[in-house]
Amino acid sequence: MSGAELSKDLREVLAKVGTSTLTGVLNRRGLKNMTLFDVHPMRPEQPAMVGIAFTMRFIPSRDDKDGPTSTNRSMVQPQAMEECPPGHVLMIDSRGDSRAASAGDLYIGRLKARGAAGIVTDGGFRDTNGVFKTGLPAYHRRPSSPPSPIAHRPVDLQLPIGCGGVAVYPGDIVVGDRDAVLVIPADIVEAVAEEAFKNYHYEGWAELEVAKGRSLKGLFPVAGDEAKRDYEAWKAAGGKL
Repeated sequence: MSGAELSKDLREVLAKVGTSTLTGVLNRRGLKNMTLFDVHPMRPEQPAMVGIAFTMRFIPSRDDKDGPTSTNRSMVQPQAMEECPPGHVLMIDSRGDSRAASAGDLYIGRLKARGAAGIVTDGGFRDTNGVFKTGLPAYHRRPSSPPSPIAHRPVDLQLPIGCGGVAVYPGDIVVGDRDAVLVIPADIVEAVAEEAFKNYHYEGWAELEVAKGRSLKGLFPVAGDEAKRDYEAWKAAGGKL
């Protein structure tokens, strides 16, 4: 599947099942390093995020190119805000460096106005109150007030990057929630989502059973024959979460 074809239904499933369930599915498929390290939602109450990766890369800034008197500043950063397509997530490789901001409220507001699905950096954002007001899901390492050129020079778009210790390729599927941000290869996202939804539904039923006093033995993490029969009977009877 092409990332550009990520359907509304698929987006909804990925947002619903969440990163914890998706991480388990990816791990069973041998993909063990897909969750970004030390990257967090800017606000816990922000909405979940699902989109297609559009990448930008920073290198360290240098005074002759990025200092206050320089006439050779890169325009790649504003270009990213104008070219990141609707439904995509701008993924920024900041080398884990939050000494200066990876973006602020005006840039992120422009992404929101153009229909982006979110923004992620392994650095930091500035103007976080303004960023939150835009309504765009934003994930970073920590807030950072200094302007970008103090530490960062944007150099390219739409090439493979590293973000939070994870390789991110343009077109990967990005999912974020209160727990984490992870990436899913686009060619397996439909199969991953299908398996994750089945797990999500079973685990929702298992939560109901645990709340009634049922033991975890034979219920979770491995479902025994009795639990499987009970779960199927619950579904057949129209059980809903």
